[in-house]
Amino acid sequence: GADLKERAKMHSSEVSSFVSKARATINEMANLPVPTIAAIDGAALGGGLELALACDIRVAASSAKMGLVETKLAIIPGAGGTQRLPRTIGVSLAKELIFSARIVDGEEAKSIGLISHVVEQNEAGDAAYRRALALAREFLPQGPVAMRVAKLAINQGMEVDLVTGLAIEEACYAQTIPTKDRIEGLLAFKEKRPPRYKGE
Repeated sequence: GADLKERAKMHSSEVSSFVSKARATINEMANLPVPTIAAIDGAALGGGLELALACDIRVAASSAKMGLVETKLAIIPGAGGTQRLPRTIGVSLAKELIFSARIVDGEEAKSIGLISHVVEQNEAGDAAYRRALALAREFLPQGPVAMRVAKLAINQGMEVDLVTGLAIEEACYAQTIPTKDRIEGLLAFKEKRPPRYKGE
């Protein structure tokens, strides 16, 4: 999250500019055309959790601490938290967490759907990072074009009704048909070998 000691010294206009830049940066993260995984091994509070919410998948250590704690400071989440948290865990529970400024650990975060995976912290303090890398390795062999358009179809489809979402899916699927990777995938399957995708 933000450095609150630094924030206390800022003029109101500086705060607005800081939050606006943070929001733009986090939106850029959300719009990356590749899968993103947040690994939370420590604290993700305020802006830190907003950044994690902009990722496609969140992994946390059981000892991690997460929360949108801004109301405790008489402000609100300003970098997407009021929009992404309800879309992730549901409106009522998101309101409860934001209104109370409650901090949850990895176990509770998993139980409410805030994160996809919870792992016991290791001695090195990087258990969530290691789990995130393992997930990334599962994604890596897949067709790059398919991954990009799958993410696009999911993200855009979640914002519209089902009929429109299905049309988005159809348009995204159509982008994979003329690719060399699609032909390579079929050949690799036929030849019983791993595909060699090039993102073409």
